[in-house]
Amino acid sequence: MLVPQCVVLGNGDIMVYRRKTAKGYTIELEIFESGGCGIHKVGDKLKYPQDRGIMCPWLLDSANSMILVLLAGGTLPWTYEGTPYEKKIDSEGTTTEFVRCPDPTSSGVVLKIIRKTNK
Repeated sequence: MLVPQCVVLGNGDIMVYRRKTAKGYTIELEIFESGGCGIHKVGDKLKYPQDRGIMCPWLLDSANSMILVLLAGGTLPWTYEGTPYEKKIDSEGTTTEFVRCPDPTSSGVVLKIIRKTNK
């Protein structure tokens, strides 16, 4: 069942989306950048929520809000066009988002979040 949802953004814009239940999606995670993190390496693939226990808690906390938006059927308004982090949304229902861990050093990790529609 699709349910209309509205979110008012900080700049006053209204983002409207349709929400599915979380059971309609699968979340996959991939380490996109890792500048020397002792836990995660580029290319590591994780499943959400199954692999939460092996993720760095700081990275998981950074990603959790985005993951919840994606599971609710939403997308985030930025596209990062022309950057390595450019958002992908395709007709098959796959959406990508990127989030960085809070480590401000060159050891910081960038996580690619991939939402796929269950078929």
